[in-house]
Amino acid sequence: ETAQNKTAAGFYLPDSAKEKSKVANVVAVGSAVADVKVGDKVIFKEYSTTEVKVDGTEYIIVKEEDVLATLA
Repeated sequence: ETAQNKTAAGFYLPDSAKEKSKVANVVAVGSAVADVKVGDKVIFKEYSTTEVKVDGTEYIIVKEEDVLATLA
């Protein structure tokens, strides 16, 4: 295990425990969201989402604070 896998508290994390980011296209935005708009492609934290299915289409709900970046 390498030092880069060690947390600030001194715990060692296996690669499988690390949170990975995901990429998605924005199809809707709540009224209070300032920095993301429909059509943007965003990178977000993988484990901070809520998945819903509406009329056979799957959607992912992501809080604005969990969006890591917007891609050009």
